[in-house]
Amino acid sequence: MGVTLSSTERTGDARERLLARLLDAFEQGLPAPEVSLREIAAKTETSHALLRYHFGSLPGVLAAMLKAQRSRDNEALLETARQGTFDDLVVAIWRAYTRPEQLSRVRGFFHVVGLAAYSPEDFREFVASLDDLTRMLASLAEREGLDTGEALTLATVTIAAIRGLLLQEVLTPAARSDDALALILRMSKDRSTSDRGRSGAAPSAS
Repeated sequence: MGVTLSSTERTGDARERLLARLLDAFEQGLPAPEVSLREIAAKTETSHALLRYHFGSLPGVLAAMLKAQRSRDNEALLETARQGTFDDLVVAIWRAYTRPEQLSRVRGFFHVVGLAAYSPEDFREFVASLDDLTRMLASLAEREGLDTGEALTLATVTIAAIRGLLLQEVLTPAARSDDALALILRMSKDRSTSDRGRSGAAPSAS
């Protein structure tokens, strides 16, 4: 006798299959925000009604695709984290998201972030996924000698700076952010050196 799946499990499987079709159809990119669900349905050879049922709206489609794409990216970045340094991972993140073919995804990311800022409850899974890279960087910073709190602060500020630079790349493509990225890397070195110096300093005489 076969295993009977619940309606929730069947719905989840159907959603994952539909998401896989979306990712295959758009490869590394995302649908533009002005594209309709009907146009996306035609491209993926599915129905507008199915897209609306599983994702709710075009922003729901974009958020689900972004989350899945970023999860794939993180698997590759995790290898860098296992074998490299904090700075290695910062550079790998930057290179991953500044490739020309990533432009539609970066634009889509900021579009969805803007929508989530107004109604975070509608984008809970997407918002929850935003700390993945921060946790990776914090783990490396701890491995390199920072305590847990300092490591998390450094990682949080670093990811915020990277996202700010990516926004600048989208808004002013002619601007080069290499110097700013170098400053981020120097900030991490200065911070870790300073913390090690404080922890190893002899107590002053009173």
